[in-house]
Amino acid sequence: MARRIAAGAAYGGGGIGLLGVAAVGVLLAEMQLAKRTVGGGVAPVPPSADGLYGSGYGSPAFPVEPVRLALLGDSTAAGQGVRRVGQTPGSLLASGLAAVGERPVELRNVALPGARSDDLDRQVTLALARPERLPDVCVIMVGANDVTHRMPATESVRHLAAAVRRLRTAGAEVVVGTCPDLGTIEPVYQPLRWLARRVSRQLAAAQTIVVVEQGGRTVSLGDLLGPEFAANPREMFGADNYHPSAEGYATAAMAVLPTVCAALGVWPEPERPEPDRREGMLPVAQAAAEAADEAGTEVTGARAPWALLKHRRRRRLAPAADPAREALHDDARP
Repeated sequence: MARRIAAGAAYGGGGIGLLGVAAVGVLLAEMQLAKRTVGGGVAPVPPSADGLYGSGYGSPAFPVEPVRLALLGDSTAAGQGVRRVGQTPGSLLASGLAAVGERPVELRNVALPGARSDDLDRQVTLALARPERLPDVCVIMVGANDVTHRMPATESVRHLAAAVRRLRTAGAEVVVGTCPDLGTIEPVYQPLRWLARRVSRQLAAAQTIVVVEQGGRTVSLGDLLGPEFAANPREMFGADNYHPSAEGYATAAMAVLPTVCAALGVWPEPERPEPDRREGMLPVAQAAAEAADEAGTEVTGARAPWALLKHRRRRRLAPAADPAREALHDDARP
């Protein structure tokens, strides 16, 4: 396992390397500055989005069993930084899944702001607490706090692998949004920006390897906090300059939604690779590294040691009067 994690980091561009004394001094100064500036605003407590979405797809005469969706992870999964339920990633994913699958979706979010991967065991226990209402699909977003608290990648992915294994054993499909690129946070400057980006992407690659090995799927979130976030930092980041804004969460939800739907067999695209979209079968470590470098890339396990790398076409949630019945329209990649 350690060799495969190391292979993922190597494919991602190598290690951090040795730093000189002067460079270490600069990094320490940058870290102190970042601590004073990041999170300086007020991030609202995330609203609870738990409940039933798409209830109109059933009827008293012909009741439809809802799809059970669970969210686990940190503040990104919880939706910290927005004030309205409909702006949270859980609400956006549940609405989108209901619209694509044309079935009601029951959402339960057990994510905790500030959580690291070592909190996933507790969260999985909560998600599986009701045997009669086990989740059909679970979405995990975790990793940023592992980086900021300098948790070793081997420890981080060990906790993630155990969580995915428990959920898969319980019969749930699992989709993991891998560690975002912390090098795109606006108040972080060079050379700390470069270091944060390197460590974030290496953790994302390692997460992909262990998730695929446990039968889950991953979607890279790194570059969603890259080109799109860097081009519109005032729109994509929230008041504390750290958590995403409503627009940022919508962008992330659009990237994860196709994979969630595909895991349940309701996405209207084939599972086979499309070479014209740069999709194909790759060794899992290479697929993990390539996904870490491009946002929205899905990695799914195939016959070991191979994995399927896909760039699914995203679909945007359109405004609607009834948030439980929001429509979708194509937002095809170029």
